[in-house]
Amino acid sequence: MNELMSQLSTYARTTWRYRWFTQMIAWPLCLIGWLVVYLLPNQYDATARVYIDTQSMLRPLLQGLAVQTNVSEQIQAMLRTLLSRPNLEKVARMSDLDMQAKTPEEMELLLNRLGKKIVLSNAGRENLFSISYTYEKPEVAKQVVQSLLTVFVESSLGDTRKDTSAAQQFIDEQIKEYEEKLSSAEDRLKDFKRQNMNVMPSEGRGYYERLQSETAILERAKLELWESENRRDELHRQLDGEEPTFGLMTAEPIKTTVSATDTRIQALQTKLDELLLRYTDEHPDVTSLRKQISELQEQDKKKRESQAAASPVRPTTLEANPVYQRLKIALGEAEANVASLRVRVKEYSNRIAQLNKLVDTVPQVEAELARLNRDYAINKQNYETLIARRESAKISESAEQSSDALKFKIVDPPRVSLKPVAPNRPLLASAVLVAGLGMGIFFAFFLSQLKPTFDHHRAIVEATNVPVLGYVSMVSTGAARNKRRVEVLAFSAMTVGLFVVFGFYVAMQVLANSPAR
Repeated sequence: MNELMSQLSTYARTTWRYRWFTQMIAWPLCLIGWLVVYLLPNQYDATARVYIDTQSMLRPLLQGLAVQTNVSEQIQAMLRTLLSRPNLEKVARMSDLDMQAKTPEEMELLLNRLGKKIVLSNAGRENLFSISYTYEKPEVAKQVVQSLLTVFVESSLGDTRKDTSAAQQFIDEQIKEYEEKLSSAEDRLKDFKRQNMNVMPSEGRGYYERLQSETAILERAKLELWESENRRDELHRQLDGEEPTFGLMTAEPIKTTVSATDTRIQALQTKLDELLLRYTDEHPDVTSLRKQISELQEQDKKKRESQAAASPVRPTTLEANPVYQRLKIALGEAEANVASLRVRVKEYSNRIAQLNKLVDTVPQVEAELARLNRDYAINKQNYETLIARRESAKISESAEQSSDALKFKIVDPPRVSLKPVAPNRPLLASAVLVAGLGMGIFFAFFLSQLKPTFDHHRAIVEATNVPVLGYVSMVSTGAARNKRRVEVLAFSAMTVGLFVVFGFYVAMQVLANSPAR
């Protein structure tokens, strides 16, 4: 610490020798600097505050019906784009600042300065913003702030409606495109069904479900056929063992007896009536029963004709037995049921055979049909969604036209400060004074280092490492001491004078900026 203080003391003594250079540098620099500060133009600040009201009565009422925009993000986007180049050009034209630029380069510089001087800030609460601009002419500064407010409001409203119109136009284009896709998908599906009518899945069942169902029905039909055949065989055995119990009866015409064929026809007709209650005329079982009835009627007709030609009357023996008659009727019904079941078994066997032949074709057709249905369903879903979105966009546009989502309220209109906010001349004058004195002291120190001298015997020892045997102090005469005092007083007077000039300059600036009484 002692060494540092000794070094600083040495620097101060060597610099003091060139103290007049300090005044020679400080005075011109301070005078020039204060003149420049005085000539700086005054800057006036124009400010305005605007409140963006985002509350709307229609917003909760249209929840789920109209498109709800994020108002906070919309406000932030407007603030970010407010100082875009197109908006700055509008502000420059509206405030006549563009008249200062004669060339494109000057216009570019003007817009850059304009964007840097405009300040957008939050005014202390939500959705309350402050716009300020500083310029040397107060009326121009006020006009710039007013132009910013105008551009801010117009751009926000215009952008919102422009976005809504663009969205509706895009949705209309997409709807037309999906109408074409939907029509094309319907045509492809219609043509595919027409071409593969015989192998199309029925009632939502696929190929394997149909095959499994037909197989199960065939097994049930076979079981019923087996049961009916056993019942018929049992009836045959009972008829073969039945004996007449009432003796011979008188002869009657053949037409009064009921033959087994008539019984079978009657049974088949009854069964046909039952089937017609459940199926249509084109059902395979109905068609088969009608064919059997026609064949039995033809056989019965031929049999009666042959019997009438051979013997017009015959005695009745077993035919007159009531048990025998009931067995004959039951046997006819059993044979009719067996014939019907055989037709059913044959029909379902044919169906299964046809399905087995289409084992490679039907799954491929079903897969292609599923793909076509999927494409059609997707296009239909997208089309219906776009229709709903278009209606929602129309409601949103009507809501925006009837009541804007953002309402701008000018809390404080543009106003300009009565006193200039810049430059701060007292502060700048102080900086000039410090800079002038600093430059003078630095120049004196530089000269002391350029021409070094030893002002103490210790400096010689430190510099040469040679012991000093003795030194002679300088004894000043009275005239020399007086001269030194005069020089110190003159130097002090010049320094004080510099501060006096500084104080006078600052006082003038304070009085000039003070409000008039």
